[in-house]
Amino acid sequence: MSTVGTTELDAQALLTRPKRADARRNYEKVLAAAREAFAEGGEATALEEIARRAGVGIGTLYRHFPNRQALLEAVYMDEVEVVCRSAAELQDGDPWEALSAWFESLIGYLATKRALAAELLDYMDKDASLFQVCRKSLFSAGEPLLERAQAAGVVRGDVTIADVIQMVMGIGKIPATDPAQTGHLLRVALDGLRYTPKS
Repeated sequence: MSTVGTTELDAQALLTRPKRADARRNYEKVLAAAREAFAEGGEATALEEIARRAGVGIGTLYRHFPNRQALLEAVYMDEVEVVCRSAAELQDGDPWEALSAWFESLIGYLATKRALAAELLDYMDKDASLFQVCRKSLFSAGEPLLERAQAAGVVRGDVTIADVIQMVMGIGKIPATDPAQTGHLLRVALDGLRYTPKS
């Protein structure tokens, strides 16, 4: 049974990947190179540098992404898609382990998101449909994992996916520290979600 929610489908619809195999390969190469380059260089990254990393000409990059904003949006959306897909892939695992693993992948996404969102906000409002669709997609992807863990009695029943994502995002916004420390803070916070019978 598919676990993909309507909002995730909406998010995927914003990514119009080419149909032809060679064009699709170039599209994916540019996306991968852009993700890596933006993570390293942020707003200082030139599109020519991304084309060079991808091993394509600048004309090929512009054929797929007519401007910098289009490329930023595609990378941002692709990151969301990866996190949403990972939730679906965890559905059959141990309820607690699946939920924890998904929030760890969410923390990883938030690190990339920070750099991209900062530049995207130069082009659009924080309530733009891109951000709204991404938010809804993440909520739709994570909610079944949370509900499954609650039904299994391993997570307290008085929290919603909005509560937990807000908590994880708060940890993700802590100024850059050692990733190991961020992971430790996440595990401490997640331990607070565990169901504890009242004595």
